[in-house]
Amino acid sequence: MSIQAAFIGNGKRLKGGLHCHTTRSDGRVEPDEVVRLHAENGYDFLAITDHRFYNFKNFAPETDLLIVPGMEMDAGLPGTAGHCFHHVCIGPSKEDGNGYEQDQRFESGHVTCAEEYQSTLDDIHAHGNMTIYCHPEWSCTPARTFENLKGNFAMEIWNSGCAIECDQDTNAAYWDELLMQGKRIWGVATDDGHPRYQHCKGWVMVNAQKNLNSILNALRNGAFYSSCGPEIYDFRVEDGVASVKCSPVSSIQFICGKWPNRGVQGDHLTTASSPLGRDISYIRVCVKDEMGRRAWTNPIFLDK
Repeated sequence: MSIQAAFIGNGKRLKGGLHCHTTRSDGRVEPDEVVRLHAENGYDFLAITDHRFYNFKNFAPETDLLIVPGMEMDAGLPGTAGHCFHHVCIGPSKEDGNGYEQDQRFESGHVTCAEEYQSTLDDIHAHGNMTIYCHPEWSCTPARTFENLKGNFAMEIWNSGCAIECDQDTNAAYWDELLMQGKRIWGVATDDGHPRYQHCKGWVMVNAQKNLNSILNALRNGAFYSSCGPEIYDFRVEDGVASVKCSPVSSIQFICGKWPNRGVQGDHLTTASSPLGRDISYIRVCVKDEMGRRAWTNPIFLDK
């Protein structure tokens, strides 16, 4: 039996935001208001990831929100104005090895290819930070453009800002292309919130204790699921059958990237199961409620 790491144990899952902006860069909401908004919406932790402007600070310390240190880094690519690489960086405290400083600023740059950008990622990782590849559709980067970037623990499979403004990055674009190559990369839902109405629409639910090191470790190990609304309670493989339990939804899909998606549709579905296809290396689940809001598990890897 294999249980996806988000669902091991009976502890409370922590609700977290991993990508948002404030007036410290190009966001439209003051940082203290952004923190309060997330606290009011039941978040346990938040990374404030303004462009090339590192942050450790809780701008509304009266809240119980835990701040994850971070920023967003970018580099332009040749061609159209939207062709670029963007990464969210999140890291530990200074005491636990974060090599950046509060309010440290960085310059944007231009590169010609992923291999040239890799040195930027390597430097981020050398400073103790983890990286998330951001909004691949919005960035005009199909999988073949970014698949060889090394060291990303996750990629965005939902980005609220891109979804609302462009109808892009809404449902795991290109994720399966990487998973089918054997790349073990997790999927995260984020907001990338700039105006107020883009915030608190996509999040991760993390199987961790409410402290920074526990949250980062759980993220690194895929012990979370992502959501825009539905809740997922269990996802496992046992005796050649994948099964999931969730809050009431209208669609449940089992996705492996090799066989056609095996789905179940109906009213108020809370469970589903599917036999595994032959020679598949992973299985994941996407559920959708009657309002069209999705939630996604991370994969259970089946290959030895």
